[in-house]
Amino acid sequence: MQILLSTEQLHLTIKRLSLQLIENQADMADVVFVGIQPRGVQIGNRIMEAIAASTGGNSPQYGLLDITFYRDDIREELHEAKETTITQSIEGKKVILIDDVLYTGRTIRAALDALQDFGRPQKVELCVLVNRRFNRELPIQPDYYGIAIDTKPNQKVKVEWDREEVVIY
Repeated sequence: MQILLSTEQLHLTIKRLSLQLIENQADMADVVFVGIQPRGVQIGNRIMEAIAASTGGNSPQYGLLDITFYRDDIREELHEAKETTITQSIEGKKVILIDDVLYTGRTIRAALDALQDFGRPQKVELCVLVNRRFNRELPIQPDYYGIAIDTKPNQKVKVEWDREEVVIY
């Protein structure tokens, strides 16, 4: 196991991502942030807290998206559906998807499919904590990322929220 981001580095990375997201939005009223269930929720929640702290308590629109039934792979641990809490239409809005680790791109493809149930967004951007640059199966790239790393296919990158670290196995 190797630590990619320590607790302090993780906190700084989340703050930096939140400031980049604020800086690149002309009008937060037209932006909906969406954390992808299950692992994008923790990073999404922390980014929303950091944005609220940086903007004087103004919390942007934020929802959670379950992609279980939109996936093209069958994995036992993903059969249990999670909650989707997008309560507003995303029609004509800018949507920023948030996830922990971008690897093959299949999770993001499923999220893009699931988003269509809530309207047609004007634009979709992607924010991830870790961008695993190699082994992408789909032409998907993040607009915002905390750290970019090169890994082998047999390695696993995991955000350990109980220890607040990002590790590679």
